[in-house]
Parts: sequence; C-alpha cells; structure tokens
Amino acid sequence: MAALDGLDPRTPVIVGVGFRQEKLEDPKASAEPYVLMVEAARRAAADAGAEDLAPAIESVAVPQGMWEYRNPAKLVADALGCPRATTILAGLGVLQLQLVTDLCDAIAAGERAVGVVVAGEAKYRRLRSTITGEPVHDTPTDGLPPPDVHQTSQDMWCSDLESRRGLTSPIEFFAIIESALRYARGLDVARHRDELAALYSRFSAIAAANPHAWKREALPAAAIRDASPRNPMLAFPYTKAHASQWNVNQAVAILICALGRARALGLDPRRWIFPRGGALSKHVVPLAQMRGLASHRGSVVTGERALALAEVDRADVTDAELYSCFPAAIQSFARDLPIPEGCPWTVTGSMAFAGGPFNNATLEGVGRMVEVLRVATAPGDAARAGAEAPDDDASARHGKAAAALPPRVGIVSNLSGIFSKQACLVLANAPGPHGWRSADVTGEVAAADPPVPLRDGYAGPATVVGYTVVFAGGAPSHAIAICDLPDGARTVVRSGTPAFLDALMREEWVGRRVEVAADGGFAPATP
Repeated sequence: MAALDGLDPRTPVIVGVGFRQEKLEDPKASAEPYVLMVEAARRAAADAGAEDLAPAIESVAVPQGMWEYRNPAKLVADALGCPRATTILAGLGVLQLQLVTDLCDAIAAGERAVGVVVAGEAKYRRLRSTITGEPVHDTPTDGLPPPDVHQTSQDMWCSDLESRRGLTSPIEFFAIIESALRYARGLDVARHRDELAALYSRFSAIAAANPHAWKREALPAAAIRDASPRNPMLAFPYTKAHASQWNVNQAVAILICALGRARALGLDPRRWIFPRGGALSKHVVPLAQMRGLASHRGSVVTGERALALAEVDRADVTDAELYSCFPAAIQSFARDLPIPEGCPWTVTGSMAFAGGPFNNATLEGVGRMVEVLRVATAPGDAARAGAEAPDDDASARHGKAAAALPPRVGIVSNLSGIFSKQACLVLANAPGPHGWRSADVTGEVAAADPPVPLRDGYAGPATVVGYTVVFAGGAPSHAIAICDLPDGARTVVRSGTPAFLDALMREEWVGRRVEVAADGGFAPATP
C-alpha cells in the first residue's frame, strides 16, 4: 500500500480484533472471565493472520471488572505464552479508551512494538449460578505478583447532597439528564417517549445484525416504550429495555502493532485499521454541579480535539460508536460532537442490546468498529456488515476486499462516572498524514467548566433543570430534581407526593418554578 511508504515505522496500527461470547445455562460449564479474555486474545492474533503472534506481545492491559483477580493481565499473558509482557490493570473510573490511547502512545514513542488491550466479564455465569444454586468460582490469584502498572481513580461518584437525597443510581442520574435533553429539544413528554422508543428500536435492529451482540432480536418501539412485567419502568422515562445489559459473558481483545513490526511479521496491510487521533478529559464535576445537563464541555472538546489530531473533518465521519449506557449518554454525545447527518450512532446496537459488560463495553465497540471500517461499503451500511456470519467465522470473512474500499472514518466515544470524564478515539481504514496523535484536554475543559455551588437547607422558589420519577415494585416511589436557585447556586430535592409524581410524568417540569422546603422537599409553586 503506497500510502504507508512515508509513515514512521512506529505508527500504531490495529492488526487484529477478537471476540468471545458464551451463553450457557449451566454455570459450571461456563468459562470464567479471564478464560474468555485469553480466547479473545487468541482470536485477535488469528484475525491478524498470525496465530503465533501472541508470544510476541509486550504488554497486556485489562480494565477492572466485576471479578476479583489481583492481576488478570498476568493470567492472560501466561496463557498466551508471553510471560514477560508488562501487565497493566486500569481501575474503575479510568476511561476505557485510555488503555487504547496509552498503548498507541507507547508504540509511537518506540517503547513497545506489540501490545494487546483485552477485557471480559462473565456476569451471566454468576446470574445463572444464583438462579440454579450451582456455585462457581474464579481462579484464585492471591499468589500472583501485583500488576506492573495499576492505574487508579479516586474521583467522587456523586456529591454529598445528591447522596443524602438518595440520588446514587446511574439510571436515575441519566434519566435526569434525559429530561434536560427533552427540554432542550422542545419536545413534550409523550412525543419524547415515542421518539426514544423508536430510536432504541432501530438500535435493536443494528444489534440483530451484529454477530457479537448479546441480544439479536429487533424489537418494536412499543415493546421498549411501554412498561410490562418483563420490561418495568425503572426511572421515568426509562424502562428496563433502555438500560445497559450487564448480565453477559463477553470478552474482546484489540491487538495493536508498530507499523514496522507488522510489516516484519508479514501481516496483511489490507486488514489494518489506523488509530489516528485520541483525546480525553478527566475533569470531574458531580451532575448537580454541571452547568449544562444536556451538553457537556468535555464531550465537545474531546471530540473536536480528536478529529483535529486525526486530521479529519467532522463531515467525513462515516460511522460512530457512541457511549450508550443509557439513552441520555448516546444522545448527548451525538449533539455535542456532533455526528453528521446520516451517520449511524452505533455499530454494535448499543449496550442495551449488544451487551454492556461492566467497564469494558467501549472496548467491544472499538473491536466492532474495526470490523465495520474493514468491510462497510456505504454510509449507513456499517451496522449491517457481517449480519449472517456466525461468531467463529466473522473475523475470517471481514476485510477481504479492503484495498478497494473508499475511505472510512469511525469515531468512538467513552465516558466514566456520570458524564464526569470523556474520551474520543478516531479510527480509519487509511493512515493520516502524521500517523497517531493524542492529547489530554483536562485543563482546558476545567478552565471552561467550573462547578456550580450546591446549597442544602434552602427554602423558597427554585427552577427545575432536570428530574426523574423513580419506580419501585412497578409503582412510582419518589421524584428527584436538580434545581437552580435565585442566587445562581443549585440544590437537589425530593418528593413522594403521588399527585405530584403523576404530574411530573404527564407534563414537562424542566424550566418550571417549584417551591423548595428546607428539609429538601419540593412541590409545585403556588400560583
């Protein structure tokens, strides 16, 4: 490929991706998480065209999951035959895309030539164990050395005031963001619910065409919108069908090489995908203190910077995998980046249908994006690539005609916490003029986005900026709202009055005046 001739041999290229999914009813027959990761890594090597590549891996990076392995990267490295590989564990709160950008940075700096980012969960195995009463156990790792690199994050999940009001569940936070998005779009409550259900119905169809999706069934909008015994309302307007599906057994591996090493190994360049630009922000602000609930400065800046570093115009983006733990996340990213008209927002089908393995769903999205950029033929076709291929054969079929494909550009977004950190990664099926470039934009975002002060004990008028009604046992339990105070501060309030809860679900209350009590209650303002 002539386009590669002038590139620095240290340019990082994704040479292989591997997936492993298992859905067995018998928990004892199911593999534990690290075994799934090992298999995904082996498949990534096979996908690269060199099954014996695994022993050449120089680093193994794993994001923390729901398991308790002391050093999962060491388990994977030993099984792959690269026991001297640097082992990396990224704790909760570390952006998933940081593992990819860190590896690309290390390769571009000449510190590494071959590395893998691998992740996996077996939460479905645990669920089946609970249901069947059959105990399962993961490999004990007390005797393993600690990881060579352990990245950690001590950032707060929520403010003290949010916690005191009972606002701690992710779905409740994102449902509050959803109300702010609805208000920003000028939609009434009923129409907004209709559009949200239609959007997720389209996502379910994309997942149905994704050979790695956990749930491959296209659902009608009504089955998503309306509450039912199998699809309860959780936090208005979100039903269970809007939420990330954690109960999955899924693993993914992303194998990245220096261009010079990939050539020396004789790997097929027609299958390579090029990481071109990445940006991340670690500026943490609790939701109640964010100046905008519908738009997030970190999303805007990381998207702009990643595209600029990749030397890609926004209009050239053909495919996207936007973070989709809940509908507010994917919609907010689509508005803030923004995604070009006609570009699909997901190539996996979203975490609600493709699966949302805890703390590594974005890496599943990167893997699927690699396949899509190899095989897609026209805008909008990406999500349908490989629809009929079985999981075992998908990698072998992808990319056979890659050399003849038009330029394709994909963007993957990631958040951590409640939109408290953001990252964007730009990938393409052709290299950029300057190879790989990345940036940490935390300082820039922090300077433009100082937190709004919070106040407890306030009594008097306030204006709602976001709210949700929380359900328990299929019935409305209470409402939680974030409100602006006349002096520019914020507060978090709660109500359990049934008539008010009903009104909050029938009418739009964002932007409306309410009366706040000193104990944190709120009610409609007196006319």
